[in-house]
Amino acid sequence: MAGRNIERQYAENRYTEEDGERNRSLEEKPETGQKKKRQRYFDYSLLAVIIFLCCFGLVMVYSSSSYAAQIKSGDSLFYLKKQGVALLIGFGCMFLVSKIDYHRYAKVAVFGYILALVLMILVNYTPLGIEYNGKKRWFGFGNTSLFQAAEAVKVAVILSMASLVTRFSKKIDLWRLQLLLVVLQAPLIFLVTDNNLSSGIILLGIVFLMLFVASRKKLRFFMAVALVAGLAAFVTVFSDQIIEWNILKDYQMERILVWKDPTAFALDGGMQVLQGLYAIGSGGLFGKGLGESMQKLGFVPEAQNDMVFSIICEELGLFGAVCVILLFLFMIWRFVVIANNAPDLFGAMLVVGIMSHIALQVILNIAVVTNTIPNTGITLPFISYGGTSVVFLMMEMGAALSVSASIRYER
Repeated sequence: MAGRNIERQYAENRYTEEDGERNRSLEEKPETGQKKKRQRYFDYSLLAVIIFLCCFGLVMVYSSSSYAAQIKSGDSLFYLKKQGVALLIGFGCMFLVSKIDYHRYAKVAVFGYILALVLMILVNYTPLGIEYNGKKRWFGFGNTSLFQAAEAVKVAVILSMASLVTRFSKKIDLWRLQLLLVVLQAPLIFLVTDNNLSSGIILLGIVFLMLFVASRKKLRFFMAVALVAGLAAFVTVFSDQIIEWNILKDYQMERILVWKDPTAFALDGGMQVLQGLYAIGSGGLFGKGLGESMQKLGFVPEAQNDMVFSIICEELGLFGAVCVILLFLFMIWRFVVIANNAPDLFGAMLVVGIMSHIALQVILNIAVVTNTIPNTGITLPFISYGGTSVVFLMMEMGAALSVSASIRYER
């Protein structure tokens, strides 16, 4: 449905800021005898689910981290306080971004891309990149980390892809142009993947899904998915040979081995996976009760981060896990509604990019926690602990709300 509505926009004139001003003036001065008045729309349903997920995230951050925080810092509220501050900043950013006409973001898309490229070069190849757990993912000074660079890159990729698809909308079905757009994003994807494979996969997925929605020729995309599925099956079947060929980094090979047989690495890399699975299995249908998790008591490392979904399953059971998934599905549906009704292609593609980011991150996080795929270190949006992730996600939500505010309907 989203694809059909977006395709219809190719045959229409592009909506510009000047068009918006003209439409607003017409709304203020309706013609004589006009019975219907065009009203401004705002997606309060999306706003409500954002607020609910953020509040639920605070509850789960405290529940999953209070024991570890007490042991580490002597303050059981340590992680909750930091996450709360990040959320306040995030809500402020969301409010400001939602009040700006989203067409202005198209004008800074190129600058944002260049800034993201420079940022990743600084993080990867200069002392401004701070190493944590053996990987340089943070931008900062000295020992002070400011933010995780990959989160800013995701926003830059969404903006630049939405701008490029809009600019070349008449030729977007040409496979050469689609390949060119992928090549243009390749430097950012490569720089991110070098130290953060999970974020690199998400970036590539965002580019793929935005092109899939924009293009009217879908067969090539289904063929690409089939190729990736075949490659994944090959890696699964011949993982031992791939390890012997030594084409992967040590930590990547270790994760494949852990994924295949976590019990063989129960005291090492497989500990997090196994304890997470124990948490999921012990939750049953309705869970042990909020705050009653046993696995968070030092068994699941960094339970408030990537593995928070396993604590949700243990404390709230299958019922709680399904409710969380349904909330994310509701959020994605609201994105589809906004994209379908966006007044122009840029707004639609901007929301599609945001939707792709959320959907991919939720799917990959749950897949990692359930050991469906190798561990790649992906947080659960709005719920996992992480200030940088929350702030940039809230900025994306502000952009989606800005698009929704530009929708007009007749009453």
